Amino acid sequence: MNRDARAEASAIVGDAFEPFVLEPSPPAVSEAPFFADDPLDLNRATTLAPLLPAGHPGGMTWDDWLVANPEMEVWVRERWLGGHRRLPAVPQDYARSRIALHRLGAYVIAPLRHQATGKFGLRYTLRGFGTPFFGDDRQVRVIGADIVDQRGSEFMKFPITTLRGAAEALGGEVSELTREDDGPALGDVDEPLRVDASVSDFLGAWYGMATAALELMRATHTGATRPQLWPGHFDVAAELGEAPLKGSYGASPGDHTIMEPYLYVSVWDPSAAGVEQGKEPWNANAFPGRQLRLSQFPFDADPVAVAAAFWSETYDLLVPQE
Repeated sequence: MNRDARAEASAIVGDAFEPFVLEPSPPAVSEAPFFADDPLDLNRATTLAPLLPAGHPGGMTWDDWLVANPEMEVWVRERWLGGHRRLPAVPQDYARSRIALHRLGAYVIAPLRHQATGKFGLRYTLRGFGTPFFGDDRQVRVIGADIVDQRGSEFMKFPITTLRGAAEALGGEVSELTREDDGPALGDVDEPLRVDASVSDFLGAWYGMATAALELMRATHTGATRPQLWPGHFDVAAELGEAPLKGSYGASPGDHTIMEPYLYVSVWDPSAAGVEQGKEPWNANAFPGRQLRLSQFPFDADPVAVAAAFWSETYDLLVPQE
């Protein structure tokens, strides 16, 4: 259950490449401003050729590598690095488990990182979500209906029960210090969190898809910030563009306005950008911008390509092209 995403990839590809992945890896970063690793930092010191997620310019990609290593297609695909990527169906009773996991991430897991570093952003992790590595190489993540607390070479795994139970097992506390305005209600900290493992699996796939697409945007557009999972919104998002044409580009798993997962671009200064809310192409109702629901994704298309195309199209609408 101990994981080091970059080391796992290195063991797979051998000494010919420096593999780049989408998940956080140790060691923990203790320097400002991010206090977290950048999985796609191409300035990483290495003499090896980079092996990049599919679609990235500037080197060999995991799709290229799969040509000679087709037996590893499932491994690559599950980590959203390339291959025949598809999202699973949204599970039954999705909203209940999603809200429970949202509360767990916002009020138990994010505060652990915040207490150690002053930062509360989360990340995509395989089959779920979790923190970057912090402190003494600690990472807390959700996988299925369980929480994994990894510290160095050791780990503990325990089932999700209640907010209070999770906080006590992790040696932390239930906290609203990192609450964002549109976050979920804290609710009863002793209420059982009924989490279906299939929902964690779906969220892991949704966040992996979004991280892959946003990293592709960062590689091909200037001024993009690092993607991260915001515990208040429970979405993976990044900022692109310069003021006043700046926007938040993200992937929500669903919320009180739209129950199903959706992509969005929220424009920071709609008047300066000439955005008329509710008038095509600015079809979002709850914010100035655009949205694309999962049910509107083209059938049998790579969702990473769908997301990147939607965000790129919106970026081009906002930012004048030379």
